[in-house]
Amino acid sequence: MGDHKMKSWQLDGIGRAQLVWREATIPQPKSGEVLVKVSAVSLNYRDKMVIETGRGLPIQFPFTPGSDLAGTVVGLGKDATRFGIGDRVIAAFTPDWVDGARPGDAQTPAYRTLGGFYPGVLAQYVVFSEDWFVHAPESLRDVEACTLPCSGLTAWFALVERGEIRPGKTVLIEGTGGVALFGVQIAKMCGAEVIVSGTADKLERARMVGADHVINRQVEDLAEGVHRITQNRGADHILELVGGAHLGKAAAAVAVGGTISLIGALEGFEISSPIMPLLFKDVKIQGIGTGHRRALERLVRAIDQHKIKPIIDTCYSITDLPLALDHLDRGPFGKIVMEV
Repeated sequence: MGDHKMKSWQLDGIGRAQLVWREATIPQPKSGEVLVKVSAVSLNYRDKMVIETGRGLPIQFPFTPGSDLAGTVVGLGKDATRFGIGDRVIAAFTPDWVDGARPGDAQTPAYRTLGGFYPGVLAQYVVFSEDWFVHAPESLRDVEACTLPCSGLTAWFALVERGEIRPGKTVLIEGTGGVALFGVQIAKMCGAEVIVSGTADKLERARMVGADHVINRQVEDLAEGVHRITQNRGADHILELVGGAHLGKAAAAVAVGGTISLIGALEGFEISSPIMPLLFKDVKIQGIGTGHRRALERLVRAIDQHKIKPIIDTCYSITDLPLALDHLDRGPFGKIVMEV
């Protein structure tokens, strides 16, 4: 395969105009590595930010963006033993984080991710360490499985690994993007009551995914809607996917003793909130930056056991990346997937 060619998306600089669909030689796996033929890549809003702004990351150009793939192992390096030829795999978003506490320290928290520090996966083939992959769910097609490494794992880590969601709890989910809809499905799997806030055109579809209650954020204040639905008890767990000053709305909506998982930054990387609701309601705030590989493996098992099907808005050909980025700008219902 060494003389064969492949193509990948590469950034020659910051900005969409710097994206090039470029030919290269298929790489060969070294010791402990595997060669994966990519079948599908799901996009995250973060990918758009990396392409358009660099997001302050130490990117070395030319750089391949994208983090979430599903594919098939087609080559093994020496001493690679975790997978065999023909195994279906998905990538680990934060490959250095296998289990336990996240790498890094107080001065330098680690954010070494695929498509943001390490090279990404918007390519026909990739070669990475075998430790950077897990087996794909048997119950999902590749276009579905590729949505798990970032969006699926983020919701799972917040609600299950860190949130301990169970029957009797109420979960508030903001929006109807990829993390949000995985949050609906996972919270319902755990037996929780789910409230979704969003725009009018997407709320009925949110009900079909599993939301018990919906709030039209265009006509009703978020906290007032939650208070109305819960008879003033509030939400036990909130997936805060907006960022910026929106944290203050989550603080008003959360229950006494509740948890707010900080995930999104659509309205800015500087968050703010009145302090009194957080103090007097004994609120726990936890930052969620996806999760570790062990949690991804548990998510895969749960997906197979409960037959959860990820919500995909649209599939594009990998050559249509600019069109897919435009769709991200419009706000999809669920995930945008690139088929290779």
